[in-house]
Amino acid sequence: MHGGTLLLLIVIAIGIFARSPLTVMATVAILILHLLGWHGWLHWAERHGVNMGLFMLTLAMLAPFATGKVGFKEVYQTFVSVPGLIALAGGVIATNLNKQGIELLHGEPQIIVGMILGSLLGIVFFGGVPVGPLMAGGLTALALTIYRWLLG
Repeated sequence: MHGGTLLLLIVIAIGIFARSPLTVMATVAILILHLLGWHGWLHWAERHGVNMGLFMLTLAMLAPFATGKVGFKEVYQTFVSVPGLIALAGGVIATNLNKQGIELLHGEPQIIVGMILGSLLGIVFFGGVPVGPLMAGGLTALALTIYRWLLG
């Protein structure tokens, strides 16, 4: 059995144990593509999967504008309230961390193993919510920057 196949089976088992259906479904999909020999799709997913995921996430975040759940009143409240201003700052910080996470994943792709396992452990032991590798990558990049800075 190919080493990558065994690792995917392990991730499926951990995902089932962690009660993370998204992890299980994504891993099963990748495993099926691999077993069918559809390596072109695997390369496509590797190159464009993050952007497609971000596209879907952005659709979900913008939908309340179209459905009328968020209007000008709510937008105005963002700029005149302390929680709204904190949310704006949180968005700026999070997107910067996410950018650093993407750069880290491109520069050190082996680090994704730790982030996936860490995410699954966070689900199992702390009731965490898997929001994807970007925030994990961003926090990892921040922690590595601090670590490297402390080492001089």
